[in-house]
Amino acid sequence: MAEGDQKEREIKNAPSFLKANIWAHFGFYEHEQSGKHELDKSYAVCKACHTKIKYLGNTTNMRNHASRFHSEMLTPATTTTTTSAAAKSIDPAQPKIDAILSTLPPNSEKGKRITKAVAAFIAKDLRPYSVVENTGFRYLLKTIEPRYKIPSRSHFTENVIPALYHETKAQIIASMSQASRVAITCDSWTSVTTESYVTITAHYVSKDWQILSHVLQTRAIYESHTGAHLAELLSHVVEEWQLSDKSVVLVTDNASNMIVAAQVGKFPHVKCFAHTLNLASQRALKVATLSRLLGRVRRISTFFHRSTRASHCLKEKQKCLGLKNHKLITDVPTRWNSAYDMVERFLEQQPAVCATLLSPEVRKGETDLCTLNETDVSNAEDAMSALKPMKDATMLMSEERNPTVSLIAPLNAQLLQSMTDTMGDTPMIHEIKNAIRTDLQKRYSSEAEKKILHTASALDPRFKGLPFILTEEERLEIYNGVTEEAASLEITSKRTHEEDQVPRRKETLEEEESSPVEDNHSPSPPKRKARSLLMSLLGQSFTDTEGTIEPKTPYAKAEEEMEKYCKAPPLPLSEDPLNWWCEHEVIFPLLSQLSKQYLCIPGTSVSAERVFSTAGDVVDAKRSALKPEHVDQLVFLQKNLHIPKS
Repeated sequence: MAEGDQKEREIKNAPSFLKANIWAHFGFYEHEQSGKHELDKSYAVCKACHTKIKYLGNTTNMRNHASRFHSEMLTPATTTTTTSAAAKSIDPAQPKIDAILSTLPPNSEKGKRITKAVAAFIAKDLRPYSVVENTGFRYLLKTIEPRYKIPSRSHFTENVIPALYHETKAQIIASMSQASRVAITCDSWTSVTTESYVTITAHYVSKDWQILSHVLQTRAIYESHTGAHLAELLSHVVEEWQLSDKSVVLVTDNASNMIVAAQVGKFPHVKCFAHTLNLASQRALKVATLSRLLGRVRRISTFFHRSTRASHCLKEKQKCLGLKNHKLITDVPTRWNSAYDMVERFLEQQPAVCATLLSPEVRKGETDLCTLNETDVSNAEDAMSALKPMKDATMLMSEERNPTVSLIAPLNAQLLQSMTDTMGDTPMIHEIKNAIRTDLQKRYSSEAEKKILHTASALDPRFKGLPFILTEEERLEIYNGVTEEAASLEITSKRTHEEDQVPRRKETLEEEESSPVEDNHSPSPPKRKARSLLMSLLGQSFTDTEGTIEPKTPYAKAEEEMEKYCKAPPLPLSEDPLNWWCEHEVIFPLLSQLSKQYLCIPGTSVSAERVFSTAGDVVDAKRSALKPEHVDQLVFLQKNLHIPKS
């Protein structure tokens, strides 16, 4: 009998002498025997899913079915006797049926879902593998699903997490295969176990014009970090992640070994602008007057961090003066903007700080601690004003969801202009500006790198006019370069299309040759040009001119698009350039393809550096024995595993 017909058959209730409550969910089909309709008691039928269960005179098979597929049926109401007489006869110490249910099979769909969810919990929430052995966690799972038996720690380590890793990796490779170009960033870090790791991230623009970023790998590296070794590592990355045809662009910091790696590996290279800003600003922080000022602020901030009495007194003074209850902060040597934040917070709380430091109970025993005088405060305010453009540029470049490579050229030009001397600059401000300007001027000197940056800015509708320090001749040269690249995309696309058609034509010819000829003697009907009344009446006046129009060359198409693009009004700075290209993709088919190849490039390697904090949470003191391959899998899943929002 067909499954559909079976589901349409009426399920009759079990006879009244069958007392078990499980019969509320099961019944029998009827069949005709000796001209009478009787219950077919060879099979019980589930009322929920119409599954036929072999009936052997007891309810074991039905309870097993309910336990496996309909656990909600097995409530105390269905597993205990309802009659009061029977209830009185039950021994309270006797275990209930729902307490001795069969264990959920590990290969059941529900069991596999729970195991996968536990693995996702370990990876996304950065929990140690040993969490599956914790008493509280096991009690939680036992409460949620008593039949589930949690696998061992080693099973998650060796099987579940690796399987989840490979599944997610396949999804990312499939996603990147749709991109026309993929940019990668590279940075290294050292774990608490003094093992050296290199993290690689990938960035590209999707079909719907969204910037997508993934952490590809975090691999231990045991060789010295020479340019040659890093180039070999990057080549393996391109091969493993199937990026050979993606015109990979490399974004790294300004370290010499990274520059050599890009040269050896023959990768187009863009230096991280955030790192460039950090180097220039660190040079400014070494100006003698500013360095002494930072030392005094650092000493005061550190004092408030280690003295509970001073910290409490500061809070009281903040309340009296109506200031926000903010703690003073200290700087981090590797991040120049932390020094900026330290001074900025100090100036904000300066009245409360001075009042606190003048308190005898606070200064007791602190003979070398002194407040800042008016000159120091004035110098601090001037330094903050001079360094603010660098701080704002650093914050702007740290975004990951918007294109940033197109910002480098205009921002660099604007910062150089901001760091020129003006009337009224103090000697300290003059030294700060000179230090930053000198450092920025020696960056991005490579012609290949400048071409990438200028092309990216030209393809950003906010900066397409290239309104920074460029001559008219340089602008025209950039526009011509964009036009030539767009035309080359058309040529490459045609060539690829023709190459794809060749095997198809061969297959068609082979099929025609292999197909039998039905009648070789029957002449083929003559091909006659179709005529119509419209052709008879208007054919002489309106001739078909389609064949006389010469098709445009790829360069002509690109040139026409470039001319329209330049005449279009510029996009406001607050708007998203990717949204603009999404809306104008049909108007500029060649330029839009080219913009995807440039605007996907991140202007910084911040994305790789941000992995360090995540990796630090993975390789902490409690998990210092993690193998490098497990570190790679956990960091990868924490950054890439997608969990639907509940």
